[in-house]
Amino acid sequence: MTRKSQAGLSLIGTMFVGVVLAAVVLLGLKLIPVASEFFGVKRAIAAVAAAADPQTATVPQLRMAFSKRALVDEITSVSATDLDITKENGQIVISVDYSRKVPLFSGVSLLFDLSASSAGSAVK
Repeated sequence: MTRKSQAGLSLIGTMFVGVVLAAVVLLGLKLIPVASEFFGVKRAIAAVAAAADPQTATVPQLRMAFSKRALVDEITSVSATDLDITKENGQIVISVDYSRKVPLFSGVSLLFDLSASSAGSAVK
């Protein structure tokens, strides 16, 4: 008689795989709002820069336009005062550098250093 070997995961192996999958899913759920807000910031500054007339737009007007878009898009990590507004080659360029801290569990967090700019962006 020959002995057949069993194939598959043991109970402990299955539990380990389940824990790893649950950790990956929870991490993904924590990171989705960060990515969503970052892309919202990029869209908002690109739209404000594209809609502004480089000849007549003032910095306070641009900051107010961003504040209105931030309110609608629920952008909380960046305020209008955080924006760096310059004029390059006759076009308005709005950029921002900011950090976002995402708490994972007691004492452990992820820190994201994010940077967005309207330079080279097109609103679609």
